[in-house]
Amino acid sequence: MIYTVTFNPALDYVVRMDSLIPGEVNRTAQEEIFFGGKGINVSTVLNELGEESVALGFIAGFTGDAINDAVSSLGIKTSFVRLESGFSRVNIKIRSQGETDLNADGPIIPDSALSLLLKQLAELRDGDTIILSGSVPSSVPKSIYKNILELLRGKEIYSVLDASGEALSLAICESPSLIKPNLSELEELSGRKLC
Repeated sequence: MIYTVTFNPALDYVVRMDSLIPGEVNRTAQEEIFFGGKGINVSTVLNELGEESVALGFIAGFTGDAINDAVSSLGIKTSFVRLESGFSRVNIKIRSQGETDLNADGPIIPDSALSLLLKQLAELRDGDTIILSGSVPSSVPKSIYKNILELLRGKEIYSVLDASGEALSLAICESPSLIKPNLSELEELSGRKLC
């Protein structure tokens, strides 16, 4: 089975407008809502390709329920840890003469909830695949991807890591099967300009 992990799922509210005038009441021309986060996006693409996966991570509040319902309605299995307080992120994407994004921080993930996710991951078996992707919330240690890979050490699990910054540099020491840094992430990791 393929498992995707999204620590900070989001509801993306995209508004399109002809012009944006700061300090004024602006009217939108079109609105769209997307549900995702990097791991959920991977599960969505896998689903479109006919591959099963289980979306893991954290959800909170009515926005978390909406994310879970939307992902499940696509036929994707979910096993999110439900947080007792807070709300899953709502990111606002304004598309006008340029692009302006307002990305929320997301709920605080307590150690007890993190332990529940790690317990789920400890049950992965030989032959499974885990995809760890996306940013690490401020309430979670930057070593979390490294910790997950350590937890799975000794099992024949294919691991994919799509992270940046400290989360990437710490986890890479655990030899994931595949990493997917972009150019700026590679430059940050190597400490030098590559092109």
